[in-house]
Amino acid sequence: MTFKSPVLQKIANIGIVAVVRAENSEQAEEIAQSCIIGGVTAIEITYTVPGATEVIKTLTEKFSAQELILGAGTVLDAETAQAAISSGATFIVSPAFDLAVSQLCLNRQIPYIPGCMTITEIITATNAGNELIKIFPGSVFGPNFIKAIKGPLPDVQLMPTGGVNLDNVTQWIQNGSIAVGVGGELTKGAKTGDYDLITQTARKFVSAVKNACRGGF
Repeated sequence: MTFKSPVLQKIANIGIVAVVRAENSEQAEEIAQSCIIGGVTAIEITYTVPGATEVIKTLTEKFSAQELILGAGTVLDAETAQAAISSGATFIVSPAFDLAVSQLCLNRQIPYIPGCMTITEIITATNAGNELIKIFPGSVFGPNFIKAIKGPLPDVQLMPTGGVNLDNVTQWIQNGSIAVGVGGELTKGAKTGDYDLITQTARKFVSAVKNACRGGF
């Protein structure tokens, strides 16, 4: 699969986006750095993180575009999307499709990854010009939902988020997901300050995704 967007192509090549939720900006930065060390270099800083805009700016200044593909998540309106983009976010993620956010991102040539749950939502978001659709929350349906969607919509590119773990990531990928978004299953070490655990878990996810991709879709 080749995306028009170089950013989305990089995400597809990595196969995993770390969804970072944290209690404060310092914790978010620590999580991001631990993920990068572990090989997960596509990172989504959610706007549930206090001071998310500043976190995005700080990480943009600290890491090069070769080291980090940085996006903003839980973006609910165009104003937030604009703030994130101005601070250095190179992709925008929402829990649902928002037309105003979609149009802003298209105008700015920034990839928008909207969350969808139904075929109708997926078609609406795709017809609006978005190349990659987030299936959210993935835990509601499980990996078989990807295969079901790809039946009538074989060309749509999907990234499930929610419910992805080391036990089922292979199935998510082999059922047709171009990438997966992983939050708590990857970053839970932060709750106890065990950032080495995040790095170790990141390496396991990277290995699992690579092995699943070798198995083909």
